[in-house]
Amino acid sequence: MFSIEHEFDSTVVTLVDEGQAPLYEDIVINAFEECVTIEQYDPHNDRTQTVTLSMSQLRDLGAALNLPEGVYSIETKPA
Repeated sequence: MFSIEHEFDSTVVTLVDEGQAPLYEDIVINAFEECVTIEQYDPHNDRTQTVTLSMSQLRDLGAALNLPEGVYSIETKPA
């Protein structure tokens, strides 16, 4: 299950783990104009962990999900 909310300066997607145990904490993805953050509560440390991706890293991640094993470089064409 997931939810999508539009905030003032970002779009927030929350992913809820469903299914058989063990279940993981919700993941919250904040999409800003200049970056994307991924947050998940860590119950072992009692704090929220945050990872920040640049838009370039996000683009590369999206491409990587559909490619076989290897090393790649994405070139952007000038506008």
